[in-house]
Amino acid sequence: MLAFYRKSLHAAFILVFCLALGLYAYAQSGGGSISGTVLDPSGAVVPNATVEIHNPVSAFDRSTTTDSSGKFSFPNVPFNPYHMTVTAAGFAQNAQDVEVRSAVPVNVRVSLTVAGSSSSVTVEAGADLVENDPTGHTDVDRALFDKIPLESQSSSLSSLVTLASPGVAADSNGLFHGLGDHASNSFSVDGQPITDQQSKVFSNQIPVDSVASLEVIPGAPPAEYGGKTSLVIVATTRSGQGITTPHGSVNASYGTFGSSNVGFDLSYGGAKWGNFISANGLNSGRFLDPPEFAVLHDKGNEENIFDRVDYQVSAADSIHANFGFTRSWFQTPNSFDTQDATAWSATRLTTI
Repeated sequence: MLAFYRKSLHAAFILVFCLALGLYAYAQSGGGSISGTVLDPSGAVVPNATVEIHNPVSAFDRSTTTDSSGKFSFPNVPFNPYHMTVTAAGFAQNAQDVEVRSAVPVNVRVSLTVAGSSSSVTVEAGADLVENDPTGHTDVDRALFDKIPLESQSSSLSSLVTLASPGVAADSNGLFHGLGDHASNSFSVDGQPITDQQSKVFSNQIPVDSVASLEVIPGAPPAEYGGKTSLVIVATTRSGQGITTPHGSVNASYGTFGSSNVGFDLSYGGAKWGNFISANGLNSGRFLDPPEFAVLHDKGNEENIFDRVDYQVSAADSIHANFGFTRSWFQTPNSFDTQDATAWSATRLTTI
């Protein structure tokens, strides 16, 4: 009892320390941000202008309107180039490309021109948003998540990487192999490298509901991701900043082998703060891939909780903290031959 009390006290101390560290330490956000001001030809601000950013490759799309000061902001934008359009009543549409490659905020100054009495459309051949990044990669936005049938609820992030990215294979237990190698794979979650093998056998993953965008880098990753040589998954988590109207979702499913899954996510916030939380749980009678067609000694369960808190102190500084809890329990699958051999040994010992 005393040992349990000491362990609980130790865990509580670590939790308080992490909370204090997250509250007082300035951290880079998982993605970048785009902000700016929309002006008319005389230099006056333009309120209620519609600003939209779009990436045709990843299908990332977000829009907002300028406030009374003509300012707009897009927080937590995944690293990628974007096509930005600004429209306002009485003005010609403004279009330009904006590239987000770091957590340093990108500030854009947009000057609109007065719409003329006549307009013409000019079609030019060209490659819009062609990236000059020499590193091969695959961009996967959340709009694609719901369209992919993820075969493993307990390793849904691995399933997403496998099905959405070329050059990645997976085994039956959800462990993905980049270019045939699994020991040199790595995650980078909001800029934080995670070198542990991510599967339901070795270590649990963050819930796929908490991911906003993925960038999968196969082959030889850039040096900024360390010594991994096979596959790097750069994940940007979801944020509640800028979501003034709370919204979320609840899901539940039940299938064969007594497999039940339940989860929810909720995001809410304001212009300078936000909170996103997601949780899910899984219970199954076929947690791992058994050696037999029939299930034998293969029960398991898993629980995940993820919470992200954001607060923007200024245009250049922000506080971002990720909190997570995960737990799993599972049996090692058995075969009928092994089970019979064990039963025969026990009977023989009893007879002797």
